[in-house]
Amino acid sequence: MDDLDHRLLGLLRADARDSAASLAKKLKVSRGTVQNRVARLQATGVIQAFTVRTRAELEDNRVRAIMTIAIEGERSRAVTQALRGLPEVAAIHTTNGRWDLVAELDTATLSEFSRTLDQIRTIDGIAATETSLLLATQKL
Repeated sequence: MDDLDHRLLGLLRADARDSAASLAKKLKVSRGTVQNRVARLQATGVIQAFTVRTRAELEDNRVRAIMTIAIEGERSRAVTQALRGLPEVAAIHTTNGRWDLVAELDTATLSEFSRTLDQIRTIDGIAATETSLLLATQKL
């Protein structure tokens, strides 16, 4: 996956119903390029499904977590790009202190959550992770 793939995935995360023509305009490439890339990302399993995002209160059964990540050396850019390619990673934050990144994870099931953890832990450049499940959310 290259930078264009990562940018395309980001746009699809924001609105998976956006048209190929609109995506192409935003990415400054042809509509055919977008269509071919989406087809390739689906064929290789990077895009596993197009989903519907609902209001938070309708998603009580989702498995959500915060993962803190320590990165080896100067691998931050490569690790961030790899994380951006995982649809289960809802957001990535840089931070200071013991951990270099904080990733918000959102999955439909515990088995999907476990698979996501396994995928992340194999990313080259990740030295250590610590994950906490989010059990309940209180709206302020």
